[in-house]
Amino acid sequence: MITAPEASLSARVNPFAPDPDLQVWMDGQLVPVGEAKVGVFDHGLLYGDGVFEGIRIYGGKIFKEREHIERVYESARCIALEIPMTPEQLSAAMREAMGANEIVDGYIRLLVTRGVGRLGIAIQKAACPSVIVIAASIQLYPPEVYERGLNCVTAGTLRNHPQTVSPRVKSLNYLNNILAKLEATNAGADEAILFNPSGHATEGTGDNLFVFRKGVLRTPPVSCGVLDGITREIVMDLARRRGIEVCESILIRHDIYVADEVFLTGTAAEVVPVVSLDKRLIGDGKPGPITKQLMADFVAYRSE
Repeated sequence: MITAPEASLSARVNPFAPDPDLQVWMDGQLVPVGEAKVGVFDHGLLYGDGVFEGIRIYGGKIFKEREHIERVYESARCIALEIPMTPEQLSAAMREAMGANEIVDGYIRLLVTRGVGRLGIAIQKAACPSVIVIAASIQLYPPEVYERGLNCVTAGTLRNHPQTVSPRVKSLNYLNNILAKLEATNAGADEAILFNPSGHATEGTGDNLFVFRKGVLRTPPVSCGVLDGITREIVMDLARRRGIEVCESILIRHDIYVADEVFLTGTAAEVVPVVSLDKRLIGDGKPGPITKQLMADFVAYRSE
């Protein structure tokens, strides 16, 4: 028998529910978002067993499509997950989802789960991987954030050790990042910077970290426990085109405190300034000229 409090659960209104007209591509067909269901025995839901990619759409074109598709197959291979589609079929599925939702500028979330199986973490207990493609609009930060910059805090939550879960695998288990983001929210900040067990800076909760000081642009190497970000690589190349020295090097908290400029990069965020860490102003507390130039360069690059 359902008690009154339990019955009220089914009547709750979700203020963050997606557009009811959204169409989601699931395992070969488009379905209305209200009918896009993941089984309760799907190992992606039960154990976070699966991989994903976040991909931008600009002007009706999938940005860096080949690189993202290659990376999702790389992530899947690392966790012994066989994607039941060819890269060409994945590409077609993304375009089908884009077309169904008339997305010209937006975002694709591509997910591959281990699929429905029996209880238990052994991968042999789930033999039918599921592929899901969501194409929708997205805005990670409002425009004013790019003008004023992010206020960040140092996360007490450490980045997972790279020998536990590799940061180069974009897995469905994002709890490490979620807990760090919660710390930022509870501290009244916009974002958190995670450090590894050795005290080295890694990245934000969803974006790569860059520090500019004395003419050199530095970013942590992937060996510190960071994602080998696609936007990260683009920005490094754009900086070199400007004649800026770029290097991958270990960073500690001190390096961020004394930086001339700091910014984050990511698929959804693009290039976003950071103006403080732990209430220490970075530079003059405003987005710096190098950051602004690279922001403009990135917009021009992705518009080509």
